[in-house]
Amino acid sequence: MSRTIRIAAAQYDLTAPARFADWAARQEQWVAEAAGQGAELLVFPEYGAMELAALTGRGGDVQASFDAVSDLWDKANDVHRALAQGHGVTIVSGSGPQRRADRTFNVAHVFGPRGWVARFDKIMPTPWERDMGLSGGRDLMVFDTGGVKFGLVICYDIEFPLLARALAEAGAEVILAPSNTETEWGYWRVRTGAMARALENQCHVVQVPTVGAAAFAAVAMNVGAAGVFAPSDQGFPAGGVVALGEMNRPGWVHASLDLDLLAQVRESGSVQTLRHWPEQPGAGALPAARLIDIAAAG
Repeated sequence: MSRTIRIAAAQYDLTAPARFADWAARQEQWVAEAAGQGAELLVFPEYGAMELAALTGRGGDVQASFDAVSDLWDKANDVHRALAQGHGVTIVSGSGPQRRADRTFNVAHVFGPRGWVARFDKIMPTPWERDMGLSGGRDLMVFDTGGVKFGLVICYDIEFPLLARALAEAGAEVILAPSNTETEWGYWRVRTGAMARALENQCHVVQVPTVGAAAFAAVAMNVGAAGVFAPSDQGFPAGGVVALGEMNRPGWVHASLDLDLLAQVRESGSVQTLRHWPEQPGAGALPAARLIDIAAAG
């Protein structure tokens, strides 16, 4: 029997909840739906947390909405922690701004079925994020659920090959790329980066977008489709597209990933990009990536 992992990628539309209880109920609805279809790893998109700004009525101003979301992280994390435990799944929650020590980061959180949580700061802010005062993180992590090892980057990060390479070198079989893009050009930049990283590292890459118009200045328009990509080699789809959602339509996109097939392709595929990377001129030291054992954490 092959080793598989079932992933659910959210094409997530941003609503404007009136009360925190309404927001929490929506998270429960989304998670219950995906878990009910067998998903083990659930991924929400970049800036998926921005709808929390509606609770304070400050969504119309970028910096005020950043303040609002940052202030609500503890309450939001309690909700996702309980959902991961209650459904026995791993959740990557929607990212959002977090103020820390006079700096602001774009942060996603990872929750395991035993209640464990970790924080990941986006490494490479976009030009717009830099203009808005966001800083980049420096800590790369690979998470071991006991069933799969996955790395996490956020949107623009996937367009920088060394970050994904560091995750692959640290053991990542799947790289998650939550994203937020306001145009089709942006969507395709992230998608092209995701497919290239799948080829280079002989791994799966999962693009997870926000979709639709929203009542928030920071994320007023959101364009994209969730995609699950693989290396183009025998056993996988020829074009490397394992699953692809309908553009801009809210809902989950599911895929069951055959990790034994991935290991086989890495060992004896038609090409050996993972193994041969160090032979290219200019290849050098990579950023460090920590391995975190979710299965053992509680």
